[in-house]
Amino acid sequence: MTDVVGLYLNPPHQAIVLYGHEKSQIQALDRTQPGLPIKKGRCGTMTHDYKRHGTTTLFAALDTLQGKVVGECHHRHRHQEFLKFLRRIDKEFPGKIPLHLLMDNYGTHKHEKVEAWLQRHPRFASHFVPTSSSWLNLVERWFGHLDSQSIRRGAFLSVAELKASIEAFLKAWNQHPKPFVWTATIESIQEKLNRCRRTLEQISPGCTAPKSRKRKPPPV
Repeated sequence: MTDVVGLYLNPPHQAIVLYGHEKSQIQALDRTQPGLPIKKGRCGTMTHDYKRHGTTTLFAALDTLQGKVVGECHHRHRHQEFLKFLRRIDKEFPGKIPLHLLMDNYGTHKHEKVEAWLQRHPRFASHFVPTSSSWLNLVERWFGHLDSQSIRRGAFLSVAELKASIEAFLKAWNQHPKPFVWTATIESIQEKLNRCRRTLEQISPGCTAPKSRKRKPPPV
C-alpha cells in the first residue's frame, strides 16, 4: 500500500504512471421494455428483467498525469489477451521513458509468459495493490463513469453494440480527459482501518448491535 500511495502522492520524474485493470464479464443486456427518461416529478425507469446477448472484457490503463485512458475489449480474460494489451501500451507510449504499471494480484498478471515479456521490456515497472484492495486503483473510478454513463441504462442487442458503446465513450473521454487526484495519505488510511477494527471488535459474533446494548427486563 505504501508503494501504491507513494506513486499517487510522489510520482517519479521523467516517467509515466499507468493504472491498469480489467472490467470483466460486461454483459450486453437488452431490456424487455424500453426505459422511460427522467422528467419533472418522476424518476427514470427501467425494467428489472432483461435478455443476455453475451459478454466482453475491457482492458484499460489510466494515465494519471493527463487522465487519458488506453483501452480495448477482448472476448476472454487470459494471459494471451493481457499480453496483447501490454503490446498496445508499449505502442501508445513509444520511446524509452519508464512506464510504472499498477495492477492487482490476479493470476493473469503474474503468468510466466507475462513475466518473461516484462523482463524483455525493462522499461515496464510492475506494482501490485494488496489483495482485496482494488479501491486503491484509480482506474476503478473511471470504470464507475463508464458504467453509469454508457452501460448501466443501455440496451444492447449484441456484443458488437456493447463494444461500440464502450469505444465511443473512450473516444469522447480522451478528447476532454479529466485526471483524478488522490489525496489520502498512508497515515489517514491506516487510521481509518484502525477505527474499523476497533468497531468490529465491539460487536458480538452474528449480531449487528454493539455489546453495550442492554437487554430489556422481562415483563412482570
